[in-house]
Amino acid sequence: MKLMKLLRLWFIVASISGFAAIFIYITGSSSSFYDRISVSEEDLSALVKLKNGFQKCVRANGLGLQASSGRDYCIVTIDFPKDTVPKWRDPKTGKLEELSFEFDLCEAVAKWEQVRNSTTILTKEFMDSLPKEQKREYAWKRINKGEEHYCKNMTLCMEKLALVLPERPPFVPHQIGRCAVIGNSGDLLKTKFGKEIDGYDAVIRENGAPIQNYTEHVGTKSNFRLLNRGSAKALDKVVELYESGREVLLVKTTIHDIMNKMIREIPIDNPVYLLLGASFGSAAKGTGLKALEFALSICDSVDMYGFTVDPGYEQWTRYFSESRNGHSPLQGRAYYQMMECLGLVKIHSPMRADPYREVKWLPSQSTINAARIAAEKVLSKIGAGMDDPLRSCSIINKQHKGLIMSIPGLRKAAKEHLKYVEGATMYPMDKSLGGGTLCTVP
Repeated sequence: MKLMKLLRLWFIVASISGFAAIFIYITGSSSSFYDRISVSEEDLSALVKLKNGFQKCVRANGLGLQASSGRDYCIVTIDFPKDTVPKWRDPKTGKLEELSFEFDLCEAVAKWEQVRNSTTILTKEFMDSLPKEQKREYAWKRINKGEEHYCKNMTLCMEKLALVLPERPPFVPHQIGRCAVIGNSGDLLKTKFGKEIDGYDAVIRENGAPIQNYTEHVGTKSNFRLLNRGSAKALDKVVELYESGREVLLVKTTIHDIMNKMIREIPIDNPVYLLLGASFGSAAKGTGLKALEFALSICDSVDMYGFTVDPGYEQWTRYFSESRNGHSPLQGRAYYQMMECLGLVKIHSPMRADPYREVKWLPSQSTINAARIAAEKVLSKIGAGMDDPLRSCSIINKQHKGLIMSIPGLRKAAKEHLKYVEGATMYPMDKSLGGGTLCTVP
């Protein structure tokens, strides 16, 4: 009997060692294997499948870009052609932008799948659901008040925020079918995408980008406009940009006294909201990415125009003004290529003028689902690997009946989503709030 037990123990150890050897062979790393022992062979296979397909997708669609395997099964490196001449310099270090960028596919899949089920608009419901101290700190963070870092007078803080806080989310996932997000790249002047852009169900623009005098390049339709801090301070000027309709204005970062005063004193009929948003790390912080994030939280499909800087670029330009030095164009371009090859967006540029072009080697939804489950385990996400739609909820509160907002005429896809999440509203929380998702349930 003892001999049988020893043989059985030896067999178990050998099996684990064999799997570890396979893991190390595939990933090239053994440092984190025992930390990730909860990741099954099936999970590992799903990540390997996603990564292999991703590399083929970049090779086929990246306009010269190449994706290579990184130090483990989550990491990839996207490289620009060696003859690309970088022009952007880091304002702090003075160093030229690199031609190689590392991305974590596990983090990307887990985070973007969370976004697609969430609302990205800050609401009163969200603020009311936060624990007291988190609410105080977060409220102050969203108000530009100099050196202070918390709300001494919470009532005053909430009064300032109240101008842009709806009771509950005004938009839900899958509310809109096809959406176009329009960046400000000077490459738009090389195209005539105007009529094509106007054919989308909704169009999202950025900051003070004008339409008049550029319609053949950027179209005439505009439903949403995402604003950074500088544009929000000139809210009255932004409102005048689009005279034929009322854009929904989305403020990316903070509100402040200048903006508050304009909303109170100037007849601004546009809805104005504060973007909640998820955290994507240092690789992607710009207004463009936040516009895509908002689009992916309300649209079935998202196409992007005016974002690309292709191999051989000389300088980042804007279609309506002089060049700016505040962008890191190659890093952004690589990140957007990652998004396209994960099936999140479709990139349009002068080098991709065919609107009906097929993006090759896109992952299937089943591949994405399996990779998401595995990625959550790797990253030790809340509720990792569970099928429950509320799996990621780190805070759960009951919805207040007095806060319930009805959105008339919802599409079938939106109704199906609400049924899938059992009527809950999900809000992505950044790391400073503990991560995970805040959920309010009926």
